Amino acid sequence: MTTAARTAASDQITSFTFGEMLSSRTVIGQTLKELGEDHDNLWVLTPDIGATLVEFRDTFPDRFVDVGLSEQACVGIAAGLAYEGNIPVVSGMLPFLSMRALEQVRSDICYPNLPVKIVGTHGGLVGNGGSTHYAVEDLGLMTSLVNMTVTSIGDPLMVGEVLRQSMSMTGPLYIRLAVGKKDKVVYEPGSVQIEIGKGITAREGTDLTLFAHGETVSQALEAAEVLAAEHGIEARVVDMFTLKPIDAELIQRCAEETGRFVVVEDHLAYGGLASQISDVIADRGLRLEGFRRLGIPQVFAGFGEDTELRDKHGYGLQATVDAALETVQAVTA
Repeated sequence: MTTAARTAASDQITSFTFGEMLSSRTVIGQTLKELGEDHDNLWVLTPDIGATLVEFRDTFPDRFVDVGLSEQACVGIAAGLAYEGNIPVVSGMLPFLSMRALEQVRSDICYPNLPVKIVGTHGGLVGNGGSTHYAVEDLGLMTSLVNMTVTSIGDPLMVGEVLRQSMSMTGPLYIRLAVGKKDKVVYEPGSVQIEIGKGITAREGTDLTLFAHGETVSQALEAAEVLAAEHGIEARVVDMFTLKPIDAELIQRCAEETGRFVVVEDHLAYGGLASQISDVIADRGLRLEGFRRLGIPQVFAGFGEDTELRDKHGYGLQATVDAALETVQAVTA
Protein backbone atom coordinates (compact mmCIF):
# COMPACT_ATOMS: atom_id res chain seq x y z
CA MET A 1 0.00 0.00 0.00
CA THR A 2 1.62 3.22 -1.15
CA THR A 3 0.96 6.06 1.19
CA ALA A 4 1.98 9.66 1.83
CA ALA A 5 3.20 10.29 5.36
CA ARG A 6 3.38 13.70 6.97
CA THR A 7 6.10 13.51 9.57
CA ALA A 8 5.11 15.02 12.90
CA ALA A 9 5.87 18.71 13.46
CA SER A 10 6.90 19.07 9.85
CA ASP A 11 5.34 20.14 6.58
CA GLN A 12 7.59 17.79 4.62
CA ILE A 13 5.77 15.02 2.77
CA THR A 14 7.64 11.77 2.28
CA SER A 15 6.24 9.16 -0.09
CA PHE A 16 7.04 5.57 0.75
CA THR A 17 5.62 2.07 0.62
CA PHE A 18 4.59 0.79 4.03
CA GLY A 19 6.56 -2.30 5.00
CA GLU A 20 9.34 -1.62 2.52
CA MET A 21 12.66 0.13 2.97
CA LEU A 22 13.71 3.72 3.60
CA SER A 23 17.12 5.09 4.57
CA SER A 24 17.41 6.41 8.12
CA ARG A 25 20.50 8.28 6.99
CA THR A 26 18.46 10.14 4.39
CA VAL A 27 15.88 11.08 7.02
CA ILE A 28 18.65 12.34 9.30
CA GLY A 29 20.17 14.48 6.54
CA GLN A 30 16.84 16.02 5.57
CA THR A 31 15.79 16.61 9.17
CA LEU A 32 19.04 18.27 10.22
CA LYS A 33 18.87 20.65 7.27
CA GLU A 34 15.29 21.51 8.20
CA LEU A 35 16.20 22.00 11.87
CA GLY A 36 19.22 24.08 10.90
CA GLU A 37 16.88 26.57 9.27
CA ASP A 38 14.84 26.91 12.47
CA HIS A 39 17.74 26.77 14.95
CA ASP A 40 20.70 28.99 14.09
CA ASN A 41 22.64 27.46 17.00
CA LEU A 42 22.44 23.90 15.62
CA TRP A 43 25.86 22.46 14.75
CA VAL A 44 26.60 19.11 13.12
CA LEU A 45 29.90 17.30 13.70
CA THR A 46 31.28 14.03 12.40
CA PRO A 47 34.43 11.92 12.73
CA ASP A 48 34.81 11.45 8.96
CA ILE A 49 31.35 9.79 8.57
CA GLY A 50 29.57 12.67 6.87
CA ALA A 51 28.27 11.33 3.56
CA THR A 52 24.66 11.60 4.71
CA LEU A 53 25.13 15.09 6.14
CA VAL A 54 25.75 16.76 2.78
CA GLU A 55 22.49 18.74 2.84
CA PHE A 56 23.33 20.36 6.17
CA ARG A 57 27.00 20.82 5.23
CA ASP A 58 26.20 22.54 1.94
CA THR A 59 23.49 24.75 3.45
CA PHE A 60 25.30 25.66 6.67
CA PRO A 61 29.03 25.16 6.03
CA ASP A 62 29.96 27.46 8.92
CA ARG A 63 28.14 25.14 11.36
CA PHE A 64 29.51 21.85 10.06
CA VAL A 65 32.71 20.28 11.40
CA ASP A 66 34.43 17.12 10.15
CA VAL A 67 37.26 16.35 12.56
CA GLY A 68 38.53 13.28 10.68
CA LEU A 69 38.86 9.88 12.32
CA SER A 70 38.91 11.11 15.89
CA GLU A 71 35.75 10.35 17.87
CA GLN A 72 37.23 11.65 21.12
CA ALA A 73 38.03 15.03 19.59
CA CYS A 74 34.61 15.16 17.97
CA VAL A 75 32.82 14.70 21.29
CA GLY A 76 35.13 17.21 23.00
CA ILE A 77 34.48 19.88 20.37
CA ALA A 78 30.74 19.24 20.64
CA ALA A 79 30.95 19.80 24.39
CA GLY A 80 32.77 23.09 23.85
CA LEU A 81 30.12 24.27 21.39
CA ALA A 82 27.37 23.33 23.84
CA TYR A 83 29.04 25.40 26.57
CA GLU A 84 28.63 28.39 24.24
CA GLY A 85 24.87 27.87 24.00
CA ASN A 86 24.76 25.75 20.86
CA ILE A 87 22.97 22.45 20.12
CA PRO A 88 25.57 20.04 18.69
CA VAL A 89 24.71 16.81 16.88
CA VAL A 90 27.51 14.25 16.55
CA SER A 91 26.94 11.72 13.77
CA GLY A 92 29.15 8.67 13.28
CA MET A 93 29.59 4.94 13.90
CA LEU A 94 28.41 3.79 17.31
CA PRO A 95 31.05 1.14 17.98
CA PHE A 96 33.58 3.95 18.24
CA LEU A 97 31.42 6.78 19.59
CA SER A 98 30.22 4.54 22.43
CA MET A 99 33.58 3.01 23.37
CA ARG A 100 36.56 4.97 22.08
CA ALA A 101 34.96 8.25 23.16
CA LEU A 102 33.27 6.91 26.30
CA GLU A 103 35.35 8.97 28.72
CA GLN A 104 34.62 12.15 26.78
CA VAL A 105 30.91 11.34 26.61
CA ARG A 106 30.83 10.73 30.35
CA SER A 107 33.02 13.57 31.60
CA ASP A 108 32.63 16.26 28.93
CA ILE A 109 28.93 15.84 28.09
CA CYS A 110 27.08 13.93 30.81
CA TYR A 111 28.82 15.46 33.82
CA PRO A 112 27.84 19.05 32.87
CA ASN A 113 24.53 17.76 31.40
CA LEU A 114 25.04 19.35 27.99
CA PRO A 115 22.48 19.12 25.12
CA VAL A 116 24.69 17.08 22.79
CA LYS A 117 22.98 14.54 20.52
CA ILE A 118 24.95 11.44 19.55
CA VAL A 119 23.43 9.81 16.47
CA GLY A 120 25.02 6.73 15.02
CA THR A 121 24.82 3.61 12.93
CA HIS A 122 25.99 0.00 13.28
CA GLY A 123 24.12 -0.77 16.46
CA GLY A 124 24.02 -4.55 16.82
CA LEU A 125 25.36 -7.27 14.52
CA VAL A 126 24.95 -5.34 11.29
CA GLY A 127 27.29 -4.45 8.45
CA ASN A 128 29.29 -7.71 8.47
CA GLY A 129 32.27 -5.80 9.85
CA GLY A 130 33.29 -8.24 12.56
CA SER A 131 33.36 -7.72 16.30
CA THR A 132 35.45 -4.52 16.19
CA HIS A 133 32.70 -2.87 14.12
CA TYR A 134 29.64 -4.10 16.03
CA ALA A 135 28.10 -1.96 18.77
CA VAL A 136 26.76 -4.67 21.08
CA GLU A 137 27.83 -3.31 24.48
CA ASP A 138 26.74 0.26 23.77
CA LEU A 139 23.33 0.28 25.44
CA GLY A 140 24.78 -1.13 28.65
CA LEU A 141 27.41 1.60 28.62
CA MET A 142 25.10 4.48 27.71
CA THR A 143 22.26 3.59 30.09
CA SER A 144 24.78 3.57 32.94
CA LEU A 145 25.75 7.20 32.33
CA VAL A 146 24.18 9.87 34.52
CA ASN A 147 21.92 12.32 32.60
CA MET A 148 22.04 10.36 29.32
CA THR A 149 18.78 9.63 27.50
CA VAL A 150 19.10 6.45 25.41
CA THR A 151 17.06 5.48 22.35
CA SER A 152 17.21 2.67 19.78
CA ILE A 153 15.10 3.25 16.68
CA GLY A 154 13.92 0.74 14.10
CA ASP A 155 11.52 2.76 11.94
CA PRO A 156 13.40 5.34 9.82
CA LEU A 157 10.54 7.85 9.95
CA MET A 158 10.83 7.92 13.75
CA VAL A 159 14.39 9.26 13.61
CA GLY A 160 13.31 12.66 12.33
CA GLU A 161 10.63 13.05 14.98
CA VAL A 162 13.01 12.08 17.80
CA LEU A 163 15.54 14.63 16.54
CA ARG A 164 12.86 17.31 16.46
CA GLN A 165 11.76 16.55 20.01
CA SER A 166 15.37 16.56 21.17
CA MET A 167 15.84 20.22 20.25
CA SER A 168 14.12 21.23 23.49
CA MET A 169 16.01 18.75 25.69
CA THR A 170 18.44 20.14 28.23
CA GLY A 171 20.69 17.07 28.51
CA PRO A 172 22.45 14.58 26.22
CA LEU A 173 20.77 12.07 23.92
CA TYR A 174 21.98 8.82 22.34
CA ILE A 175 20.23 7.60 19.17
CA ARG A 176 21.08 4.06 18.08
CA LEU A 177 20.41 2.91 14.51
CA ALA A 178 21.35 -0.17 12.51
CA VAL A 179 23.21 0.36 9.22
CA GLY A 180 20.75 3.10 8.31
CA LYS A 181 20.78 2.49 4.56
CA LYS A 182 17.76 0.21 4.17
CA ASP A 183 15.41 0.25 7.13
CA LYS A 184 11.88 -1.17 7.16
CA VAL A 185 9.03 1.29 7.64
CA VAL A 186 7.24 -0.34 10.57
CA TYR A 187 4.29 1.94 11.31
CA GLU A 188 1.42 3.29 9.28
CA PRO A 189 1.67 7.08 9.32
CA GLY A 190 -0.24 8.56 12.22
CA SER A 191 -0.90 5.15 13.78
CA VAL A 192 1.40 5.59 16.80
CA GLN A 193 2.40 8.41 19.10
CA ILE A 194 6.15 8.95 19.33
CA GLU A 195 7.32 10.44 22.62
CA ILE A 196 10.81 10.13 24.04
CA GLY A 197 10.54 8.14 27.27
CA LYS A 198 7.38 6.26 26.27
CA GLY A 199 7.19 2.83 24.66
CA ILE A 200 4.97 2.06 21.67
CA THR A 201 2.45 -0.77 21.67
CA ALA A 202 3.01 -1.90 18.10
CA ARG A 203 0.57 -4.82 18.35
CA GLU A 204 -2.03 -5.73 20.93
CA GLY A 205 -2.17 -9.18 22.52
CA THR A 206 -3.13 -10.85 25.77
CA ASP A 207 -1.10 -14.08 25.97
CA LEU A 208 2.38 -12.58 26.36
CA THR A 209 4.39 -9.46 25.57
CA LEU A 210 7.30 -9.37 23.13
CA PHE A 211 9.58 -6.44 23.96
CA ALA A 212 12.03 -5.25 21.31
CA HIS A 213 13.90 -2.19 20.08
CA GLY A 214 15.63 -1.14 16.87
CA GLU A 215 15.63 -3.64 14.04
CA THR A 216 14.23 -6.45 16.20
CA VAL A 217 10.85 -4.67 16.36
CA SER A 218 9.94 -5.80 12.85
CA GLN A 219 11.17 -9.31 13.73
CA ALA A 220 8.97 -9.34 16.84
CA LEU A 221 5.97 -8.27 14.80
CA GLU A 222 6.65 -11.06 12.31
CA ALA A 223 6.98 -13.55 15.16
CA ALA A 224 3.64 -12.36 16.56
CA GLU A 225 1.96 -13.01 13.22
CA VAL A 226 3.39 -16.55 13.12
CA LEU A 227 2.25 -17.20 16.69
CA ALA A 228 -1.27 -16.04 15.88
CA ALA A 229 -1.61 -17.83 12.54
CA GLU A 230 0.01 -21.14 13.45
CA HIS A 231 -0.51 -21.47 17.20
CA GLY A 232 -3.47 -19.30 18.15
CA ILE A 233 -1.32 -17.24 20.52
CA GLU A 234 -1.89 -13.50 20.63
CA ALA A 235 1.37 -11.73 21.42
CA ARG A 236 1.54 -8.08 22.32
CA VAL A 237 4.55 -6.32 20.76
CA VAL A 238 6.10 -3.33 22.52
CA ASP A 239 8.65 -1.15 20.77
CA MET A 240 10.66 0.09 23.75
CA PHE A 241 12.61 2.56 21.63
CA THR A 242 13.57 4.56 24.73
CA LEU A 243 15.66 2.44 27.09
CA LYS A 244 16.40 5.31 29.44
CA PRO A 245 14.24 6.65 30.94
CA ILE A 246 12.40 3.34 30.64
CA ASP A 247 8.60 3.36 30.44
CA ALA A 248 8.02 1.59 33.76
CA GLU A 249 4.26 2.20 33.69
CA LEU A 250 3.92 0.38 30.37
CA ILE A 251 6.04 -2.52 31.65
CA GLN A 252 3.83 -2.82 34.74
CA ARG A 253 0.67 -2.71 32.64
CA CYS A 254 2.01 -5.46 30.36
CA ALA A 255 2.92 -7.57 33.39
CA GLU A 256 -0.57 -7.23 34.81
CA GLU A 257 -2.36 -7.82 31.49
CA THR A 258 -0.22 -10.54 29.85
CA GLY A 259 1.88 -12.03 32.67
CA ARG A 260 4.65 -13.32 30.38
CA PHE A 261 7.58 -11.49 28.81
CA VAL A 262 10.01 -12.32 26.02
CA VAL A 263 12.65 -9.66 25.34
CA VAL A 264 14.53 -9.82 22.04
CA GLU A 265 17.32 -7.41 21.15
CA ASP A 266 20.36 -7.03 18.93
CA HIS A 267 22.69 -6.46 21.88
CA LEU A 268 24.37 -8.53 24.55
CA ALA A 269 21.64 -10.43 26.38
CA TYR A 270 22.73 -8.84 29.67
CA GLY A 271 23.10 -5.08 29.97
CA GLY A 272 20.52 -3.98 27.41
CA LEU A 273 16.73 -3.76 27.36
CA ALA A 274 16.16 -7.07 29.15
CA SER A 275 18.25 -5.85 32.06
CA GLN A 276 16.37 -2.54 32.17
CA ILE A 277 13.04 -4.38 32.23
CA SER A 278 14.33 -6.79 34.90
CA ASP A 279 15.19 -3.83 37.12
CA VAL A 280 11.63 -2.52 36.84
CA ILE A 281 10.23 -5.96 37.66
CA ALA A 282 12.44 -6.21 40.75
CA ASP A 283 11.99 -2.63 41.92
CA ARG A 284 8.19 -2.73 41.61
CA GLY A 285 7.79 -6.28 42.85
CA LEU A 286 5.94 -7.34 39.72
CA ARG A 287 4.80 -10.95 39.38
CA LEU A 288 5.33 -12.77 36.08
CA GLU A 289 4.44 -16.28 35.02
CA GLY A 290 7.34 -16.40 32.56
CA PHE A 291 10.34 -14.34 31.44
CA ARG A 292 12.86 -15.01 28.65
CA ARG A 293 15.65 -12.81 27.30
CA LEU A 294 17.03 -13.30 23.79
CA GLY A 295 20.21 -11.57 22.68
CA ILE A 296 23.89 -12.09 22.03
CA PRO A 297 25.57 -14.46 24.52
CA GLN A 298 28.95 -13.63 26.05
CA VAL A 299 30.87 -14.27 22.82
CA PHE A 300 32.45 -12.22 20.06
CA ALA A 301 29.89 -12.85 17.37
CA GLY A 302 32.12 -13.22 14.28
CA PHE A 303 31.37 -12.43 10.66
CA GLY A 304 28.12 -12.90 8.78
CA GLU A 305 24.92 -11.23 7.68
CA ASP A 306 22.70 -9.93 10.46
CA THR A 307 19.91 -12.48 10.04
CA GLU A 308 22.47 -15.30 9.86
CA LEU A 309 24.14 -14.14 13.07
CA ARG A 310 20.82 -13.76 14.88
CA ASP A 311 19.95 -17.34 14.05
CA LYS A 312 23.43 -18.53 15.02
CA HIS A 313 23.30 -16.85 18.42
CA GLY A 314 19.73 -17.77 19.27
CA TYR A 315 17.66 -14.62 18.84
CA GLY A 316 16.44 -14.84 15.25
CA LEU A 317 12.83 -15.15 14.09
CA GLN A 318 12.42 -18.86 14.82
CA ALA A 319 14.12 -18.53 18.19
CA THR A 320 11.70 -15.72 19.07
CA VAL A 321 8.70 -17.86 18.13
CA ASP A 322 10.09 -20.83 20.06
CA ALA A 323 10.78 -18.74 23.18
CA ALA A 324 7.25 -17.36 23.10
CA LEU A 325 5.78 -20.84 22.73
CA GLU A 326 7.87 -22.19 25.60
CA THR A 327 6.91 -19.29 27.82
CA VAL A 328 3.20 -19.78 27.22
CA GLN A 329 3.25 -23.57 27.28
CA ALA A 330 5.28 -23.70 30.50
CA VAL A 331 2.37 -22.02 32.25
CA THR A 332 -0.51 -23.76 30.53
CA ALA A 333 1.01 -27.28 30.67
